[in-house]
Amino acid sequence: MIPIPDAFAGRYALARARFIAGVAANGLQLQQYPHPLKGLEGEELAVDVALDGSPDAERLLIVSSGCHGVEGLCGSGVQVFALHDEEWRAKARAEGIAVLYVHALNPHGFSFLRRVTQENVDLNRNFIDFGKPRPSNPEYGQLDPILLPERWPPDLQNEAELGRMVAQLGEPRLQAIISRGQYDWPAGLFYGGAEPTWSHRTLRSILQAYGSRARHIAWLDVHTGLGPFGYCERIYIGAGDSASMQRAEGWWGGNGTTPVTLAGGAGSASAELNGQMHGCMLQECPQAELTGIALEFGTEPAIQVLQALRGDHWLHKHPEAAADEALVAQIRAQMRKAFYDDSDGWKGQVISQARQAMFQAVDGLAASD
Repeated sequence: MIPIPDAFAGRYALARARFIAGVAANGLQLQQYPHPLKGLEGEELAVDVALDGSPDAERLLIVSSGCHGVEGLCGSGVQVFALHDEEWRAKARAEGIAVLYVHALNPHGFSFLRRVTQENVDLNRNFIDFGKPRPSNPEYGQLDPILLPERWPPDLQNEAELGRMVAQLGEPRLQAIISRGQYDWPAGLFYGGAEPTWSHRTLRSILQAYGSRARHIAWLDVHTGLGPFGYCERIYIGAGDSASMQRAEGWWGGNGTTPVTLAGGAGSASAELNGQMHGCMLQECPQAELTGIALEFGTEPAIQVLQALRGDHWLHKHPEAAADEALVAQIRAQMRKAFYDDSDGWKGQVISQARQAMFQAVDGLAASD
């Protein structure tokens, strides 16, 4: 086991290096899915995958990071710590559970401290059927000019308009409109895309390669940016049937631990979402019973997270502003702070709660018929 702070890194290149080192230290095979573009520092980008256990295991636990780019700063730390946690690895081995680590699902966003992919797409809104009409969100269209004004930082008039909108709709309703996903404003927030992204296609390839033999699959997908500081909300992901919801609650919500919530439901910091990533698991691994949760770690108040996202998308929409190095640095610093805290206390909270959820996942899988 390594010191908790040593598992984390404040930039993609170092986080990737620590993950690869952890894989090598345990003699695991690393599979790389190279990204077509370079990173912020000119570094190679990739989704890196390692399987700890038998490829023929009937019970598989997936631990994934970086669906939302910059959030991988947290998720990578969880994965690196787990790779150096012999007690955890021994527990999984003893129960015959194979653990699949999927590092940096969205490496481009991870490197550039963005939440979205290189296509400016929210990966967790990109898993819709593009052969059908895309979900409609006309209310977002009314907000887009307010969220992304012509100038940044916003002037007082713009901030007043946003304040009136919050007062009119209420913060939960406003969050739901903005974050559930939209498919008509490509430069806007929470854009779901017009086709499957590179990361979308890559995830399907990973599931085809590693999930086709499993009968039971548990999935822990690490996220940040919603909820109280350091608190981990356990948000159900799955087909929505009563059996899988009951399994998730039984595995992760019992014995006085944090309850499992439903996105958009009572007690959840998340709105109900379109095009969520876990949908592809049901398609690529139809033979397996899926039980999963997203681990959502809180950082800053929701309004500050929204402000960071506004600045990031404004910068993407106005590439000419890249010449203002101070403004670019400020926007990226806000994004990092909104989705990652560099304090040892926050990291400790992350590891303790994620580690508990991982042990519970192994217990749940081991008890599966």
